[in-house]
Amino acid sequence: MASFKPKEIISILQKLGFIRKRQSGSHVIMYHPETKISLPVPLHTKDIKRGLVLSIIKQAKSNEEEFIKLK
Repeated sequence: MASFKPKEIISILQKLGFIRKRQSGSHVIMYHPETKISLPVPLHTKDIKRGLVLSIIKQAKSNEEEFIKLK
């Protein structure tokens, strides 16, 4: 799996049902109203590396295949 741009991750999370709750500094807080999961996504200029992407996928209760398919 390659790295992702922060806006790509936010877009994928929105497709999974997350909404943009708020922004705190350089991080956007995404929230899923049904599962009550909150995820911070960094809004940096660089790509988000594989390890953090995998952590976001795990916290979102998703898997790599679904995440890549929604890209």
